[in-house]
Amino acid sequence: MPRHVVVMLTTSYPRFVGDGVGSFIEPIAKGVAARGHDVHLVAPWHPAITRGAREDGVSFHFYKYALTRKMNVFGYAEGLRADTEVRAAAWAAAPAALLSGCIVARRVVRDTRATVVHAHWVIPGGAMGVVVAGGLPLVVSLHGSDVFVAERHALIGSVARRVFRRATWVTACSDDLRTRAVAIGSRASSTETVPYGVDTERFAPDAAARDRVRAELGVEATTPLVFSAGRLVHKKGFDVLIDAVAVLARTLPRVSVAIAGDGDLRSELARRAASSGARVLLLGNRTQDQVAAIAAAADVIAVPSVHDEAGNVDGLPNFALEALATATPVVGTRVGGLPQAIEDGITGRLVPERDAPALAAAIGALLESPEIGRALGVAARARVKREFGWDRAAARFEAAYDRSGLPTK
Repeated sequence: MPRHVVVMLTTSYPRFVGDGVGSFIEPIAKGVAARGHDVHLVAPWHPAITRGAREDGVSFHFYKYALTRKMNVFGYAEGLRADTEVRAAAWAAAPAALLSGCIVARRVVRDTRATVVHAHWVIPGGAMGVVVAGGLPLVVSLHGSDVFVAERHALIGSVARRVFRRATWVTACSDDLRTRAVAIGSRASSTETVPYGVDTERFAPDAAARDRVRAELGVEATTPLVFSAGRLVHKKGFDVLIDAVAVLARTLPRVSVAIAGDGDLRSELARRAASSGARVLLLGNRTQDQVAAIAAAADVIAVPSVHDEAGNVDGLPNFALEALATATPVVGTRVGGLPQAIEDGITGRLVPERDAPALAAAIGALLESPEIGRALGVAARARVKREFGWDRAAARFEAAYDRSGLPTK
């Protein structure tokens, strides 16, 4: 296969080892590099970044754009309020950030003699790609909230359509997201679904983790433990999960739910938990290794995604694939890309969104019949290993680069 020099544009990337922010971008970049391509990642600087200049074939080019540390609100999941509305501070920071990013990206494209530009999120990454790619092929990868914002805001939608017209190839992490992108203006013939992968070595069954993790959480070994993780925003459905555990607590009074993550809804969810009568542990942000350990120690994992009040929904939560890889039984909802990842009754359970009693019933059935949960978990891990490897995703991105037919280095 030809060797490419890839300039990858993103507004999010794990700022330190184990960071959950932008966690799926890291294996994409390193997966492409592992296939023999030279990857140069351009992203905004953030105070929490501890990355070196180069790791595993990926060179980092972090650009500064803000006068003070507090003004670093562009990217890293800080630009959107509850994942639906662009924050005023992000709008204010955007001109300087976009200008700085384009200047640095254009220099990197020139100095590395790049053969392809790969932009993550149609807005702003794709818009930057249009500016800096010149005559190079432009691959745009969609991850969810970018498409939602383009659907809801006329100006951003018009920019997205221009990006789609310029793009050589477009990838989406779920079929639902692909369909919505085509509706906005992406060409169906050059838009494909490329699901996320999962690190099946990090996210794996771990019998030894059960006692250790539960001791750390203050949960007894015999207490039924339900786990979930993600940013505390409406589309994750954590309010429904809390209500479902409150229903479960009527017959399983010791049941506990632990939720890892942080976000705009933390105070609201804490109040809901306090009034629910259920035992709810809001754990805050945890590293990827910690999330993997808690998932392995849980009895059931819930991925209760919903369409939020504005209509936004996850493309394919990476946590869903990570959960399936641990072989802990998973209950998800029939929204977004979850039905692609979870086969109801085969690799997990699916229930209607926003249906707390149905979610409670599915979780309760797995708690009462652990042998069924074990069978689902074994099948889920086998399917993830077979169909959702990051190496498979990297190969699909490589094929997208090659489709341009332009000279490669």
